[in-house]
Amino acid sequence: MQRAQRATDNAALNAAIEAGNCLGKPVVVFFQLVPHSHHANLRHYQFLVEGLKDIATDLKKRRVGWIIRRYPQHGLLRFCCEVRPCLVIGDENPMKEAELVKDKIAGKIALPFWTLDADVIVPSRLFAREHYAARTIRPKIHALLPQFLQPVRNPAAKFTWRMPAQLLSLAANSNLLEDLPIDRSVAPSRHFSGGCAEARRCLERFLRSRLKGYASLRNKPDLDGTSQLSPYLHFGHIGAHTIALAVQQANAPVKDRKAYLEELIVRRELAINFVRFNANYENFEACEPWADVTYRKHAHDRRRYLYTERQLENAESHDPLWNAAQKQMVLTGWMHGYLRMYWAKKILEWTESPQAAYQIAVRLNDRYELDGRDPNGYAGIAWAIVGKHDRAWGPERPVYGKIRYMSYESTARKFNSRAYMERIAALEKGRL
Repeated sequence: MQRAQRATDNAALNAAIEAGNCLGKPVVVFFQLVPHSHHANLRHYQFLVEGLKDIATDLKKRRVGWIIRRYPQHGLLRFCCEVRPCLVIGDENPMKEAELVKDKIAGKIALPFWTLDADVIVPSRLFAREHYAARTIRPKIHALLPQFLQPVRNPAAKFTWRMPAQLLSLAANSNLLEDLPIDRSVAPSRHFSGGCAEARRCLERFLRSRLKGYASLRNKPDLDGTSQLSPYLHFGHIGAHTIALAVQQANAPVKDRKAYLEELIVRRELAINFVRFNANYENFEACEPWADVTYRKHAHDRRRYLYTERQLENAESHDPLWNAAQKQMVLTGWMHGYLRMYWAKKILEWTESPQAAYQIAVRLNDRYELDGRDPNGYAGIAWAIVGKHDRAWGPERPVYGKIRYMSYESTARKFNSRAYMERIAALEKGRL
């Protein structure tokens, strides 16, 4: 178990249970906790381990075993030597680092090794290539939804796993992070707790009080009308399948359900498609050809404001709205989606080059966001800075060229920006 950290509505786990039932074998889930995960720090690790207790509880209901190994006693190959399985099944991850690890294991493991895409509704490998925009992938996704967006069977294992006494494991409620050599420079979030149970509560709250009106309120950061499920989706504490079925059946206007499902399915799976098929998703080389042309033309444009990465990280710009968005991310581990676009575009405007802006945006996003280090984040930065999934806009502007522009004046007018900034100020002072 890697990306899909949950015991229900998990395609990889369900396949393992069905295979075990056919083969007359018990099923055990192996989870390894390792340091130095890509750009991760204590904030991310704390959220992750908060979810492990829920997994243990839910697996027990399905008669499935549960083994946690922590660095340096981790290692799937070592575990396979100990239990001698007849089949290994893993969940897929579009990130290149995870794919390299999977390929390394596949080259060494001497038994069948299957992987399933438990992170999406329509398996991402079915698209075979990178898609240019939402309009090109949308009809393909919609054509496949009737096949893949169906109620999920969560079968129980027929053969109960009984852990041999000599096997090493760790309890999900033990202090798994003690002495683990990880980056501890970013504190855990006081506003989000990890886990499948918490993810379900977040979904229920959204369905009850935020889905109605979503189509018109989602871009108003002062009203917090979004689902705030992105951290749970990133860690796999809840799956897109679970959310989509619940939204389809919710008591809310069609336009609101349709607007949310467009983002959850089409936009999210477009982002995963980008990361899966474009190895440059973390750097400027992901730039669209037309954007590269416009940046070359404006390479020497003078910037009115120029900030260092440290100044941006500390929210020390001249722009109070941008500062508030940056503080929301640093303090809570989450930033409203509408402001993420503005946030990234201003980094482009206030740094020495688009190349530097891309790297700074990735580092800040991955460092502080609970849903950082994720296809959605990389696709959002690529959209804002290098025109990914967008088109050329006119008239040309200094620095931006034909890249879509956002200003403080136009952005601040679209919602009650004063109320939003006051709320972040109260958050910073510890009153919220």
